[in-house]
Amino acid sequence: MQKPHILIVEDEDVTRFNLRNLFEAEGYLVSEAIDGDSMDSKLQQNAINLIIMDINLPGKNGLLLARELSNQPDLGLIFLTGRDSDIDKILGLEIGADDYLTKPFNPRELTIRARNILSRIGHNRSETENAVIKFNQWVLDGNSRKMTSPQGDVFAIPRGEYRALRLLIENAGQIVTRQQLIKEMTGRDLRSNDRTVDVTIRRLRKHFESVENPQELINTIHGEGYRFVGTVE
Repeated sequence: MQKPHILIVEDEDVTRFNLRNLFEAEGYLVSEAIDGDSMDSKLQQNAINLIIMDINLPGKNGLLLARELSNQPDLGLIFLTGRDSDIDKILGLEIGADDYLTKPFNPRELTIRARNILSRIGHNRSETENAVIKFNQWVLDGNSRKMTSPQGDVFAIPRGEYRALRLLIENAGQIVTRQQLIKEMTGRDLRSNDRTVDVTIRRLRKHFESVENPQELINTIHGEGYRFVGTVE
């Protein structure tokens, strides 16, 4: 079985060198890029499974590059950056990053998060291939991670949103806790002040609210979590 391949997109030489050594010591294949152009070149030359990327990069910054990557299934993304504001973190997650860590970082924590994302990618590839779910005249395609509205509008949704929505639909009518959602989305436990789940639910609701005759399909259960209240066909 081929080793997972990680691409480090970081313009700081020392950080890039340390990250390469860290993940090679864990047994991964590792490639490096310093900006968006070299990242695109590496992606064309290699089957990359996970990108670990800084936001502050020469040329296009990491947030712009993440938007361009958001339609690629089976490609994980972790932001590893010195930008620690809540706005940057929320924006990074809204764009579709699987996780967001700030520098300085704990190497062990980073490798665990990377391993969890890689495991999720491999698991979902086999489990959801060609899976189609229909609800309230919406269609969710697990193979392409696209959602089609009753009016025919098509939305490409990031992996985290797809996982959260699928878990909610599979448990329609039941309360799904924020802990269950974060575990499904990222493979890690919920931390205090972690808004990843809330950001994800907000983005999903925007899809449902953006069409004619919007329906409230995800209810907030205060202090507990969320509940899908649509009708699954």
